[in-house]
Amino acid sequence: MPELKQIARQIFHETLAAIDIPAAMQRKLRRRGSRLHCGHSVFELSAFEKIFVVAIGKAVHAMVDGLALVLAPFVRFEGVVSAPTAPKKPVSGLKYFVAGHPVPNAESWKSAEVILSLLKKCDEKTLVFFLLSGGASALTELPLDPQQTLGDVQQVNRALVTCGAPIHAINSVRKHFSAVKGGRLAVAASRATKLTLAISDVPQGFETALASGPTLPDSTTIAFVEKVIREYHLNDKFPPSVRRWLAEKKMPESPKEVHPAFANAHFSLLLGMDDLFHPAHHAAEAKGFITCCDNATDDWPVEKAAAFLLDQLEELRRTHAGQSVAVIADGEISSPVTGNGIGGRNSAFVLACVDKIAHQKIAVLSAGTDGIDGNSSAAGAVADGETLERARAAELDPADAFQRSDAFTFFSQLGDAVVTGPTGNNLRDLRILIAEP
Repeated sequence: MPELKQIARQIFHETLAAIDIPAAMQRKLRRRGSRLHCGHSVFELSAFEKIFVVAIGKAVHAMVDGLALVLAPFVRFEGVVSAPTAPKKPVSGLKYFVAGHPVPNAESWKSAEVILSLLKKCDEKTLVFFLLSGGASALTELPLDPQQTLGDVQQVNRALVTCGAPIHAINSVRKHFSAVKGGRLAVAASRATKLTLAISDVPQGFETALASGPTLPDSTTIAFVEKVIREYHLNDKFPPSVRRWLAEKKMPESPKEVHPAFANAHFSLLLGMDDLFHPAHHAAEAKGFITCCDNATDDWPVEKAAAFLLDQLEELRRTHAGQSVAVIADGEISSPVTGNGIGGRNSAFVLACVDKIAHQKIAVLSAGTDGIDGNSSAAGAVADGETLERARAAELDPADAFQRSDAFTFFSQLGDAVVTGPTGNNLRDLRILIAEP
């Protein structure tokens, strides 16, 4: 049975290897002389006197490298990069910030200030490339209320990510609190031509959720934000300065589609959900598994998602009796923090499966394509039908670890944490469930 866990790990690592960001950038952007083609849009580079790059997210180093390959050596640009790690080789003309994730830090704040200062220089002869990937909500942040401190922003962030609200609700709050989210970067560069290239860790059709939509109009309203704050008792968890700001009705409405800043703004997906599913599906089938892809569990509570996907696996097993089967799922699941342990939603998902797969020929892996799961040093975890027995022998209790939000410690002690280090990518979380007859 340990072999099944190894196969699940191989499928995950082969999927990661198949996602090549600079190559995707070169496919998406085609330069012919001074003309840049992106889908149906054409940009005459010689018409612009200034070209700026604003890159925010876990995958931006590879995105910047890809853009530089497309534009070099004749097109000069300047800009700002905010990422959780320093670049291996900085690109000339760019100012780098090693910012905080999942909680904003001082560099997150500074990067936002420098980005807004850069965008103030924009006019009609400016082209701005916005390169966005997952994690950007924390990596660049500045409150709309100048009275709020970095400590206040950090407290708000922790309250939001631990409250158990769906990501859409969390982002609606962020968009109304922040000077750089909910379309406000587009507004800051109102007169410029803007092209956003995104690696999406959000479902198709919900692109405004990526990085809390800094370059896209926001459809959510103050009334909705106030409802979220009430429903999840967030006011009790917010610092006094934020409570006062809300009580004084100082929260402004976010920019909407009618704002003129969006008339000259373009958005294109560089990599999305299918770019994760396809290589994972191929890797599983190449190993002899009849494979089904399912993204129905996006934003579901972790235990509900675990039960549903294991049911899907069992149904596939019955349909293809006597054959090896696999279910591949992606997206973010909801995993409220209920203790002070170490872990994240991926290891929590696998932990929720441990009891359910005991003594069966099943392996379950869940991991983030960015290599980071919550506050742990792992991408996620893997378990099989022997995990529960091994845990009991080691005097580990999966239910207790789940309650204390300590899934990483549980799997680390069993040697079943999935550790990749930061991958430089951030498409989505990937869940791999495989079964033998």
